Amino acid sequence: MRYPRRVMSTTTIAATASLDLKADMSASSRHRLAIDDLVRGARLWRLAFALGWLDIRLRYRGSMLGPFWLTISTGVMVAALGVLYSTLFKMDISDYLPFLALSQVLWGFLSALVSEGCTTFTEAESVIRSVRMPFSVFAARTLIRNTIVLGHNILVIVVTFAIFSRWPGWEGLMAIPGLLLWIVDALALTLLLGAFCARFRDIQPIVNSVMQIMFFVTPVIWKPEQLGTGMAKLPLNPFFDLLEIVRGPLLGGGALTTTAWLGAIGFSLMLCVVSWAFFTRARGRITFWI
Repeated sequence: MRYPRRVMSTTTIAATASLDLKADMSASSRHRLAIDDLVRGARLWRLAFALGWLDIRLRYRGSMLGPFWLTISTGVMVAALGVLYSTLFKMDISDYLPFLALSQVLWGFLSALVSEGCTTFTEAESVIRSVRMPFSVFAARTLIRNTIVLGHNILVIVVTFAIFSRWPGWEGLMAIPGLLLWIVDALALTLLLGAFCARFRDIQPIVNSVMQIMFFVTPVIWKPEQLGTGMAKLPLNPFFDLLEIVRGPLLGGGALTTTAWLGAIGFSLMLCVVSWAFFTRARGRITFWI
């Protein structure tokens, strides 16, 4: 038994089927997908912590002291530079060494975040290509990894403060809001640098060179008071503002806290706006860039 075949004309097919191709999605769609990425990334914070902890274990695999090797090297450097520069600057070592220890540890954390933020996505190339995962998880992974290292290096600060009896009072709690602002800035920075350096691979050496320059122009190994009248220009340095909102309360100083907070908040707002604008635009292309 044969059934009659139903023949559709070309006109009928064209009328019933349509293919809509778009070169890019709308801005609202990109913002919605970026927000969804952050929300899903926040829900996977346990995974981000596990990945960050795994990075530390793999980095120091086979080592007896693990991250404490970095703590020991930081302590030796602080002791050596403290004796040398307190003599050169003619400052009391009991006042200068706690400042140097705190500044060096905090700067090491900021510098490592900037440097490793450039490789946030490129170092996770195999995972990104094989598993569908929010990109914000990798940004949180970089933050958590460096926070664990910071936790080990805090031992240098504690020992130095104990030797010279320079414990912060209740005003030291004012450093907590500063640390929270650091977390927001770190996530924004890693998303921005991670995506930007995935597209342009020669940006990372430039960033590392800039950080070396900023180390010398930021009061890390020298104190702000040594600039004299030039001290008024320091709030224009964003790294000084970020350091001061955490370092100032822990050292018991609050003369520049308000100015530093205004500068740090202004810098953070600009960083978040730029990071969000670039991430919403580049989020769908990161997989093809790495």
